Amino acid sequence: MVRLMGRSGERSPRRPGGPHARHRQDADRSRRGADAGRPASALRSALSGRSVAGQVFVMNVVIVLLLVVAAAVALVLQVRHDSTVEARNRSVAVAATFANSPGILEALRSPDPTAVLQPRAETVRKATDVDFVVVTNPDGIRYTHPKPDRIGKKFVGNIAPALAGKTVTEEIEGTLGPLVQAVVPVKAPDGKVVGLVSAGITTENVGGVADRQLPLVLIAAAVGLALATGGTALVSRRLLRQTHGLGPHEMTRMYEHHDAVLHSVREGVLIVGGEGRLLLANDEARRLLALPPDAEGRHVGALGLPSDLAQLLASGQAATDEVHLVKNRLLAINQRPTDVRGGPAGCVATLRDSTELRALSGRAETARERLDILYAAGVGIGTSLDVTRTAEELGELAVPRFADYVTVDLFDTVLAGGQPDSATPLRRTARSGVSEEVPLYPVGRPIRYVDSSPQGRTLASGRAVLEPRLGEAPGWQAQDYERSAQVVEYGVHSLITVPLRAGTLVLGVVSFWRAAKPEPFDEDELALGEELVARAAVSIDNARRYTREHSMAVTLQRSLLPRRLPDQNALDVAYRYLPAQAGVGGDWFDVLPLSGARVALVVGDVVGHGLHAAATMGRLRTAVHNFTALDLPPDELLGLLDELVGRIDQDEATDDSTAPVTGATCLYAIYDPVAGSCVIARAGHPPPALIGPDGTVEFPEVPAGPPLGLGGLPFETTELRLAEGSRLVLYTDGLVEDRVHDIDVGLEQLRRALETAGETPEETCRTVLDARLPDRPGDDIALLVARTRTLGPDQVAEWEVPNDPAAVGEVRSQVTRRLGEWGLDELAFTTELILSELVTNAIRYGGETVHVRMLRDRSLICEVFDSSSTSPHLRYAAMTDEGGRGLFLVAQLAERWGTRYTPAGKVIWAEQPVP
Repeated sequence: MVRLMGRSGERSPRRPGGPHARHRQDADRSRRGADAGRPASALRSALSGRSVAGQVFVMNVVIVLLLVVAAAVALVLQVRHDSTVEARNRSVAVAATFANSPGILEALRSPDPTAVLQPRAETVRKATDVDFVVVTNPDGIRYTHPKPDRIGKKFVGNIAPALAGKTVTEEIEGTLGPLVQAVVPVKAPDGKVVGLVSAGITTENVGGVADRQLPLVLIAAAVGLALATGGTALVSRRLLRQTHGLGPHEMTRMYEHHDAVLHSVREGVLIVGGEGRLLLANDEARRLLALPPDAEGRHVGALGLPSDLAQLLASGQAATDEVHLVKNRLLAINQRPTDVRGGPAGCVATLRDSTELRALSGRAETARERLDILYAAGVGIGTSLDVTRTAEELGELAVPRFADYVTVDLFDTVLAGGQPDSATPLRRTARSGVSEEVPLYPVGRPIRYVDSSPQGRTLASGRAVLEPRLGEAPGWQAQDYERSAQVVEYGVHSLITVPLRAGTLVLGVVSFWRAAKPEPFDEDELALGEELVARAAVSIDNARRYTREHSMAVTLQRSLLPRRLPDQNALDVAYRYLPAQAGVGGDWFDVLPLSGARVALVVGDVVGHGLHAAATMGRLRTAVHNFTALDLPPDELLGLLDELVGRIDQDEATDDSTAPVTGATCLYAIYDPVAGSCVIARAGHPPPALIGPDGTVEFPEVPAGPPLGLGGLPFETTELRLAEGSRLVLYTDGLVEDRVHDIDVGLEQLRRALETAGETPEETCRTVLDARLPDRPGDDIALLVARTRTLGPDQVAEWEVPNDPAAVGEVRSQVTRRLGEWGLDELAFTTELILSELVTNAIRYGGETVHVRMLRDRSLICEVFDSSSTSPHLRYAAMTDEGGRGLFLVAQLAERWGTRYTPAGKVIWAEQPVP
């Protein structure tokens, strides 16, 4: 390209027998020769130095060799220097340590210093890996030496600095050969030098490290040189392959060949300099742009080009497939600057005639846009299982990409989840558009289309209808002449109506209206509208089916939950039940009056959603009602409930379409207002919360127990003493658990909410839900708050009855007096008769201990306690029987009666309404 820029004003001649043909022949011969002996010839050419690749190869090898030699020499010198420094430091350290060691002065002053110091010096020499440790007197006469024959001779070295009290190191020729030694003085307490200690290492050991490392250094250098040589050879070989072994003259001829090719391609090429002058234009560029003969060298703004194209070429900015109109031609321009990587300032632009391709691309773009609409319909319609919202999503998707206004009309029965009925009117379910002022029917308006309208024909035939010109369609105007005129006057001019078909069912009709675009709808757009509505119809039908099933499940669930709380005086109760945002769950609760003015509180949860969960909840609630009639303790009732769930799972295990019930939880509590106690047991359920009369909140320790249906483990109970005015809070896990927080976090948040709650159960429910209810509950929430009341001593009467039939009369007398005090004299006769029969039976059959209790609550309750576990049974006595009529009389006189068992026996009770 540089060559082309240098020859901007001329072109090479293109003759068949000219230099270009000879160049092609030479290049072919060069390629064949290179291919024949590529590995060997490439390397020989690189080593020959006659080409650029060979020169680069030789230069790189020399540089690498010099670097390797320099590195090896530097390493050897550095190692030797470091070894010498290490030898000096070690010699000084050993000599100084020995000179200051304990007992050195005494040894030097002893009659025979050699005898004392020679063994010590040899020990130190061997331990410190030095070649000698020599001790001398101030005159330099040796006391110690590794070679004993040298002891007593003159020390070799400079000892003058040591005698002056300094430490000296030096490299000398000693008795052991060339060495590095250190001399350290031995001083008396008064500072006088009384001896010298020298330690040293021979030069042979000093240079040993360098000598040992030198072979490794040389091997590494050789490997590095070999790798560098091989890498350079590969680069040279690749360079030779790319140039096909051509020399400078041949390269010139090759560029001339490229110049000829440049002017032969069917794509225009322009090279523009940094100052905006045209440097080169090939023949195709001249033809497409109609450039003058002297265009090269002139500024692009003076070539008569369109202003936008001239501005683009002069700016040098990058451009990709920019389309410019030049003399009735659509040219696609691609431009790249040439100075991105340090090249000369300027740019290179290519031009391609895309006039015919533009029309094809326009149709392809339209097809792509329609595919995008269909794809968006697949992912954007049906995001929820709500019929109305799905219809709205259809309108939002089609406006304004396909139509200016979209209306969706569905049968009323479809909105309710039922089957479409042509006898019912349509209802405007959704309306979307670019403006809200269009005079189309509003949302919620019931509509009955006439048979001649496009919508009426669509509903009757089940096929789409195209009305390209609404102003000329009398059948459409017959629907509503006044409104039709307003719609046409507003600018709506074209219409497509498509049936919302799901299988054989027609759920409604969708209308696409066009106003902004002047072109009417065509047959292709009719097909697109049909496909779009077909995809939306599936989602709307799914939402319809879900609405139907959800309505059925909600109806079932509401019928299974308690509609009102029973009348009782033991507890002041408030509750809340909030279903999940999607689906119907299995949460439930109950308040069940028991005998003796007691009340049972139940909260349960069946894991899962849907009809099965709701039906299972109903079965468990019914079972609890039945088991409560037996007046069982909480742990025994949960045990029976656990067996029931296990049997349900076994019965449904063979049905693949029915999910098991394992995962159900339950909490059962019995509150006694006479004793002020509450007995609680739970099966895998969250623990209850207790708010004291002073507002303190706690979570009593109640053994969790396994969820219902697992079996194998007994349930445990906990008895709580509740002061009057305490509030017991029971709930399901939807209140304290979610996908973000752990249950411990939920319990702590519930605690804080309860601490700020009001005094009444209603205020407590309201405060808790305001603090804990999420925006979109993922699970059902059941909340039950019960404030305790107690029966005072003035409402309770108790008597111990001796085991004597004569004591029955005394009991009747005491009962009559107490009823008089309570103002219930009119119940005295029936009460005496009931207690007479019950006490007489207890004395006769119930054991030694008999206890009578009478409670004045919403009803008058009579209870007889005995130590027997035998339950009496109601039966009809024959005419000849002497007994057997007592319980029959009790059943006739009392409103309710029954038996409950206690750890010490049983209680037979009877209730009478209070007038």
